[in-house]
Amino acid sequence: ETGNQRTYERDLRVRDWAEEQGVPFTEVPSRGVIRGPHDRDHWADRWEAYMDRPLIHPPDTLRPVEGIEPSPMPAHADLGLRPSTAALQQIGGAEAHRTLESFLYDRGQDYRWAMSQPAPATTECSRMSVHLAVGTISLRRVVYELRQRQEELRGVGGEEAAARRKSLDSFDSRLHWHSHFTQKLEDAPRIQTESYIPAFDDLRADDWDPALYEAWLYGRTGFPMVDACMRRLRKTGWLNFRMRAMLCSFAAYDLWLDWRRFAPTYGGLMADYVPGIHYPQVQMQSGTTGINRVRIYNPIKQGKDQDPNGTFIRRWVPELAPLETTAYVHEPWRMPPIEQQTAGVVIGEDYPERIVDHNEAYHHAQDAIHELREQPEIQEQADAILERHGSRA
Repeated sequence: ETGNQRTYERDLRVRDWAEEQGVPFTEVPSRGVIRGPHDRDHWADRWEAYMDRPLIHPPDTLRPVEGIEPSPMPAHADLGLRPSTAALQQIGGAEAHRTLESFLYDRGQDYRWAMSQPAPATTECSRMSVHLAVGTISLRRVVYELRQRQEELRGVGGEEAAARRKSLDSFDSRLHWHSHFTQKLEDAPRIQTESYIPAFDDLRADDWDPALYEAWLYGRTGFPMVDACMRRLRKTGWLNFRMRAMLCSFAAYDLWLDWRRFAPTYGGLMADYVPGIHYPQVQMQSGTTGINRVRIYNPIKQGKDQDPNGTFIRRWVPELAPLETTAYVHEPWRMPPIEQQTAGVVIGEDYPERIVDHNEAYHHAQDAIHELREQPEIQEQADAILERHGSRA
């Protein structure tokens, strides 16, 4: 298992204890992730070989452990924990298989384009992320069922079959991506708490603004698409990947917040939180890897592109629901004061003013990051990171 830094250090302590006590200690590979010394050359081939191994079917029953009385699975309250948003999506082995089957044979027809839009992504995405995160199905089982379905569709004519093949190919690449990013954290547990390139830790260290952070965290930024996505994530524990990336981009670039301070809380909002995906992605969307293109999402453009009719925004930002003009739903600050009064949506009273100027923030972030990346010593470190963590066959 590739968990966070705490669980990794736990594994090391258990391994050391087992060695001292002469107890056999075996670690079974998970999700195609390699533990121990290796390089990235032919990593994809090894991943495929792992996925092609025969499936191991679960036993019908488990042998009781002597001295331990069986009991029901404890609930969150029994352990003193707050309810998890994972409960909003039904989980369990049977539900995992039903969800996968419905995606492969029914819902996934428009996955390739719908996965970017938060409203249709709710049903068109596989929705397997929570099941993979909590372990109600294995990645190998998902890959196996996917390959079976791809084989069924091979050679089938018609536009519908062609569209489904393309969507399943896109899903296939996402499963590779799942393990690829987890491998990054496995190889460098330190990236949970420090930037790939340590010099980037100083980039935002002294610019933390609690008011901006609170506005972002609770969906009160004055940017409708940002607020709608954050409120949706907080309520349900799930949001499509592109919109998660936009939220992270907004925090790191527009608000210039240190990713090390917002990443733990941000991950805690996700029912499908997986450390190996979360932390490499947060760094990637914050511009601190040194090897990825700096991608600063324009929250206004994302709203217009991914929610062109404003339906998603109106659903999750009810303050803007009375607005009949969709252009104002995306940019309510452009609404003349008299129309604000008429609609009952006064900016600064019924809905927040924008907390930042996106254009100014964009140029500030671009300049600061590129200035650092152009330094020769930073480029040398970036080359080493690419060699260690870069994606290649």
